[in-house]
Amino acid sequence: MLRPLLIRFTPRRLWLLAVILFATGLSATAQNPSAADDRGTGGRLVLVLPFDNRSGQPNLAWIGDSFPDTLNQRLNSAGFLTITRDDRQYALDHLGLPVDFRPTRATTIRIAQTLDADYVVVGSYTINNGRITVQAQVLQINQLRLSAPLADSSDLARLFDVENSIAWKIARQLDPKFSVALQTFLSASSGVKLSSFENYIRGISANSAQERIKRLQLAVQETPTYSAALLALGKAQYAERDYDHAATTLSKVPSNDRLALEAGFYLGLARFNAAKYAEAESAFAFVASRLPLPEVVNNQGVAASRQGHDATPLFKRASTADPNDADYHFNLAVSLLRRNDFNGAQREVDASLKLHPSDTEAADLRDRIAAGRNLAPVTSTSTPAINSFDPLERIRRTYSEASFRQAAFQLDQMRALRMANLSPAQQATEYIQQGHDYLAQGLIPEAEQEFQSAISFSPQSAAAHAGLAQVREHSGNPTDAVSEAQASIKLQPNAAAYLVLARIELGANHLSESALDVSKALHLEPNNSAAQGMRQALQSRGQSVP
Repeated sequence: MLRPLLIRFTPRRLWLLAVILFATGLSATAQNPSAADDRGTGGRLVLVLPFDNRSGQPNLAWIGDSFPDTLNQRLNSAGFLTITRDDRQYALDHLGLPVDFRPTRATTIRIAQTLDADYVVVGSYTINNGRITVQAQVLQINQLRLSAPLADSSDLARLFDVENSIAWKIARQLDPKFSVALQTFLSASSGVKLSSFENYIRGISANSAQERIKRLQLAVQETPTYSAALLALGKAQYAERDYDHAATTLSKVPSNDRLALEAGFYLGLARFNAAKYAEAESAFAFVASRLPLPEVVNNQGVAASRQGHDATPLFKRASTADPNDADYHFNLAVSLLRRNDFNGAQREVDASLKLHPSDTEAADLRDRIAAGRNLAPVTSTSTPAINSFDPLERIRRTYSEASFRQAAFQLDQMRALRMANLSPAQQATEYIQQGHDYLAQGLIPEAEQEFQSAISFSPQSAAAHAGLAQVREHSGNPTDAVSEAQASIKLQPNAAAYLVLARIELGANHLSESALDVSKALHLEPNNSAAQGMRQALQSRGQSVP
């Protein structure tokens, strides 16, 4: 049976949403989940298939596999929910098709319907004289309508630009109101060498573990900060039971990176398998604080219990979130038994056996509970003489970020509904705050959308224009960055806008102008660390700040 990909408010997801809402201080009491569901599922689920290699050069087939990777990232940033590579391969396997199968239009529709996709992106590329030409089309499933071709071309060395440009055109095709600048998309892949990208794609597509690890190691060696390659390498090392190296690799993914949660989950597993239970608990707790999926909460509990701690509350959370999982009931039964709560343990083991009647270990646990009723209190370090069976809680070794991404996607829709009741100024304030949060994570396209939304609600917001100036600066568009910064200052002088001007002027070696803008920023915010850093940078180049 296929994993559910539709965004539906199942009891498990409602629990997840409730936890997220509570953690973020949002209230769901005034929301209408069914209305949010209708709004959230209206044509936002996208399947990107590998592009066809029409170059006549088999050694360039990796480029076709790279398009889903880049397009998924960009379309996610544009507010769409994309289907992961793992789920795409799962669907192909379910339909009896090989992973490298290139589907006809009819088969494409079957795959999309299997995965409940609203849109499918297909495409092809040719390469001549070192230049790549790409063509993509969007198939709208509910109307079985194929868009006009979307094309782009450039030197092969600028593959990132071509893929990001195609992604931007697809986003505009899917949502004509999409307002993020093309330059923002073009700058989104900066910092990753093309050779690293090639090794990463070849690595995640490799058939053997040896080739996979070799390619991914090369990708990381060339670009040490390449989070996607670090995650893939760490997972590959973990699969090969090289737990110490896996943990070392996964710990290099920054905590504010959007891949940090999946990296943290596998880091917890690697530490757990190396019997470093305190470190495993810490890793799972980090993930659970942001992504409270039952498998994560369960694993946090298992790691805690291995240290002799009472993890009953965690196991209760996991089993409540997913009452149809036999292992969560089993773990709660074991934990309650250690508390000498025989009635509770009996209830949970019965629930586990009802879901999985052939579970011999659960049957042994049931016998242990029955025997324990007539014996001395059970502790985590002692076992009744009548029954030597010593149960251990079960860890979950699979991670499904798709469930969380779907719930988070719905949360965005609920957030939009809640914000609709706020004044335009209040809405602008929230969009600005979210924009700065995205900037801190290096998510520039997402940040731009937030600042653009803020400006749409409050065109005279100096903070929104200053945020957009920072986006333009990050995306390598100094002309527009200066324009937005000046517009912000005209509305209300502020340190953020002055610092954008100062950095751009410093980069152009206009030291006196930069110093003047730094001085203005410090006048407004004397303790601004960025302004103080700019003053030191100018002084090191012999320019004093008034």
